[in-house]
Amino acid sequence: MTDHQPQIILEPTPPPPSEMSGGKARPRRQLWVWLAVVILLGVGIYFFARRGGGAKSGSSSSASAGARTRGFGAIPVVAARARKSDIGVYLPCLGAVTPIYTVTVNSRVDGQLMKVYYQEGDVVRQGDPLVEIDPRPYAVMLTQAEGQRIKDQALLDNARIDLARYQTLLTQNAVPEQQVATQKALVAQYEGAVKTDQGQIDSAKLDLVYCHITAPITGRVGLRLVDPGNIVHAADTNGLLVITQVQPISVIFTLAEDQLPTVVQKMRAGRRLRVDIYDHAMTTKIATGSLATLDNQIDQTTGTVKLRAIFDNQDKALFPNQFVNARLLVEEKHGVTLLSTAAIQRNSQMTYVYVVRPDSTVTVRPVAVGTTEGDQSEITSGLAPGEAVVMTGVDKLQEGSKVSAQVDGDSSRRGR
Repeated sequence: MTDHQPQIILEPTPPPPSEMSGGKARPRRQLWVWLAVVILLGVGIYFFARRGGGAKSGSSSSASAGARTRGFGAIPVVAARARKSDIGVYLPCLGAVTPIYTVTVNSRVDGQLMKVYYQEGDVVRQGDPLVEIDPRPYAVMLTQAEGQRIKDQALLDNARIDLARYQTLLTQNAVPEQQVATQKALVAQYEGAVKTDQGQIDSAKLDLVYCHITAPITGRVGLRLVDPGNIVHAADTNGLLVITQVQPISVIFTLAEDQLPTVVQKMRAGRRLRVDIYDHAMTTKIATGSLATLDNQIDQTTGTVKLRAIFDNQDKALFPNQFVNARLLVEEKHGVTLLSTAAIQRNSQMTYVYVVRPDSTVTVRPVAVGTTEGDQSEITSGLAPGEAVVMTGVDKLQEGSKVSAQVDGDSSRRGR
C-alpha cells in the first residue's frame, strides 16, 4: 500500500506594494514633487513682491513727506489785493448819434444846374459856394423890370408936373376942381406902378442870388443827389445835397423813468453830468461829453425818456445815426474798498471770497458788494484794503487749504 504523502502546493508570493504599482507609483511621486516646488516658488514670489511694494510705498511716502516738507503740496493760485480807490456810479443806456443840425439843400429857383463847387464828403463852412444854377433868365427878367420902372417913373414925373400946374390954375379958377382930383389919382397910380416895378427888380435880383447856392451851415456834405446839366425846380421834393453838422455832434439815448429822478436832481443842483460813449460791443470808449438836456415827456409805451448829450467830436469818431452804448455818470464814490470782480464768488446762500492768510492758508469770508464798474467792484463790508483774495484756482480750494499764491502786482510768491 502506497503511503500517500500530502501534496504541498506552493502559491507564488505576492510582490511588494512598490513592485505591485510598478510604473504607476513613480509618476505620482514626481507629480507631488513638482507641486511642492511650484508652491514654494509662488510663496517666494509673493513675499518678494510684498517686500518690494513696501519698499516702493515707503519710498513714495518719504518722497511725499519730503515734498510736503519742501512746500510742493500747496495749491498754486493767483490772488489780487483789495485796494482803496474811487469808483463811479454809471447808468447804462442805448442811444444813437444824432446831428444837431441836418440840412437838405434845395433849389429856390427853376433852371439848369451849371456848376458844382464841392466834392462829396467835403467839410464846408457856412457861406461857402455849393452849386450854381443858370442865372441868365433871371438877369433878363431884371433888365425888363428895370426898364419898366424907368417907363413908369417917367409917367409919374410927368403926372406930378401936370398936378402942380393944375393946382396953380385952380387957385385962379382956371380949371375945375375935378380935374385936379383926377390928376392926383393919376399921380398915385403911377407911384404904385413904380413901386411895383421896384418889387419886380428886387425879385429878379433875389432870384439871381438864389442861382448861386451857398452852404447854410458848417458841416459835412453827403453824396451828390443831382448831377450838373440837369434841370432843377423849386418844387422838387428831393434836394440837391445834404449837409450834416458833425462838430459838435449829439447822442440821443433813453433812460428808464425810475432812474430819471436821480438825473433831474443832479441837473437842478447845477451838476454837469459826464457821458461816456462806447462802441456796439461795449469794449472801446469812443468819446466823452456832457449831458445837455432831456425831453419834456416820458414815452408811456416804453417807460423811458430821451436825453441829449453833446460831444466835440474833434476826431470825428462819432458818425451820424451810429448805434452806440452810452454810460451816464451820476455819482463818484471816493475812498472805497475795491476788488477785482473775478475774485468774488457766489452761491445760493451768500457772496464770499477766499482770503489768503499770513500762514498761506485760505479762509472763506462773506462780503457785501456795492457798485460794480468794469472789472472792479466795491466791497462795502467783509474785506479790508491790502488783504489778498484768491482770484483764479478757487475750484480746488476749501476752508484751510494750503496755497502758493502769486499776488498781482507783487514780485514775491506767498506759500513757498
